[in-house]
Amino acid sequence: MKTDIKSMTLAEMTAAMKELGLPGFRAGQIYTWLHRGATSFADMTNLSKDLREKLDERYEITAPQVVRKQESQHDGTVKYLWRLADGNCVETVLMRYHYGNSVCISCEVGCAMGCAFCASTQGGLVRRLKPSEMLDQVLFTALDSGLSISHIVLMGIGEPLDNFDTVMRFLELVNSPQGMNISMRHISLSTCGLVPRIRLLAEKKLQLTLSVSLHAPTDEIRNTIMPVNRAYNVETLLAACRDYYEATGRRISFEYAMIRDVNDSPECARTLLRKLRGLPAHVNLIPLNEVEGSPLHPSSRKTVMQFQKILTDGGVNATVRRTLGGDIDASCGQLRRNYEKNGKKSE
Repeated sequence: MKTDIKSMTLAEMTAAMKELGLPGFRAGQIYTWLHRGATSFADMTNLSKDLREKLDERYEITAPQVVRKQESQHDGTVKYLWRLADGNCVETVLMRYHYGNSVCISCEVGCAMGCAFCASTQGGLVRRLKPSEMLDQVLFTALDSGLSISHIVLMGIGEPLDNFDTVMRFLELVNSPQGMNISMRHISLSTCGLVPRIRLLAEKKLQLTLSVSLHAPTDEIRNTIMPVNRAYNVETLLAACRDYYEATGRRISFEYAMIRDVNDSPECARTLLRKLRGLPAHVNLIPLNEVEGSPLHPSSRKTVMQFQKILTDGGVNATVRRTLGGDIDASCGQLRRNYEKNGKKSE
């Protein structure tokens, strides 16, 4: 089998080229081509034909195909459904903000975490992505849209810390000065609460933003909507978050989907306030996206505003996430789910 060359670091590529008897600068040329979107070695016109053929015998270059592309008529958000080399599909969302263009990317095909409010987990985990397949989502979204990407959120399909080594390699690649050179401070990584991996991430001392999908202030509620809580309960998770802050100095963002009559009561807000007090944190209140077949529904705007006021009055920074792409299945997993259910039948 051919080696996935785009998942290699520049140092690894340099060593591989030297093994082929080539000077080190060739690796830099190839690396630059790959991180500019070359889809074959034939595109690399500053390499000799013999070298291109030799590389093609040994290495593969990943390049996803657009299966679906939907653009919101309201806010310009674009959602891509990409087909990978093995036929599996993943989603990427391009969002425009005043500070720049952000992409929300997937790290797995499907998800094993089983959160009740998320379409991504329906059908379970199919496989984990490779570093190149994560990088491709950023790279080819930029190329297709014609927009430069300044920010990345790892909040698409899959649990990033469940694919830890791949995600660490992806971060190294996308942060590379010879590649896309996206600042670590412009990257957010979301987790549902895999405590051992949070502690492992803390040891890396990366300057990214850790976003913890909390969604409930008590074990009683969180157990019903997030199976991971049975392994790592709220207190264990928050203890790891405090240690993460001590190790990195980076404020943590807590994601909180507002679910009607489940986690949106004033008592829930007061409990959350009590548990977060003293921890430098930001709470991101998210109006729940409706998922077909789910019994869960979004809280009213009035309830969300009351919840936010309790937190902010108590000294915890809390904002309500702006809803983007509501007319294009922009919430995580919906486009892939609808395609798997309906789209493939028409092809």
